[in-house]
Amino acid sequence: MHNRTVEILVGAFMAAGLVAFFFLAMQVSNLSSSGNGDGYEVIARFDNIGSLKVRSPVTMAGVRIGRVSEIGFDRRTYEAVVTLRIESEYNVIPDDSFAKIFTAGLLGEQYIGLDPGGSDKFLQQGSEISLTQSALVLEEIIGQFLFSKAEEGDSFE
Repeated sequence: MHNRTVEILVGAFMAAGLVAFFFLAMQVSNLSSSGNGDGYEVIARFDNIGSLKVRSPVTMAGVRIGRVSEIGFDRRTYEAVVTLRIESEYNVIPDDSFAKIFTAGLLGEQYIGLDPGGSDKFLQQGSEISLTQSALVLEEIIGQFLFSKAEEGDSFE
């Protein structure tokens, strides 16, 4: 009888541990739900989004104010079209704000950072952020550096 009780307690403890591990994994991978889902969506167009993904954070002054909700491709302009869902409590973001794609750390995940503009009008459902800066792709930077060094080497001959 005592052995059975211990086995049940160990099983319950293991199940609780697995549930806790699952929630931790969801938080780390950005797959957990954020808030109650209300807010508004705005669009930003980029020449290159690097490895930006759906559910990536959208920040302003280092504070997460939303997430990337959709990524598409405009076949007419050949640009990436990124839809940002901004939480409803952040409804006073100037409509001339600047959207940039940053990397968390040297090789970390990419996210969108907003720099506020100075307009008296604010972003709202369906607005488009026209001022954007694409992601810096490490491979392109290294390639440009190597190419410039190769050209410098040719000029000394």
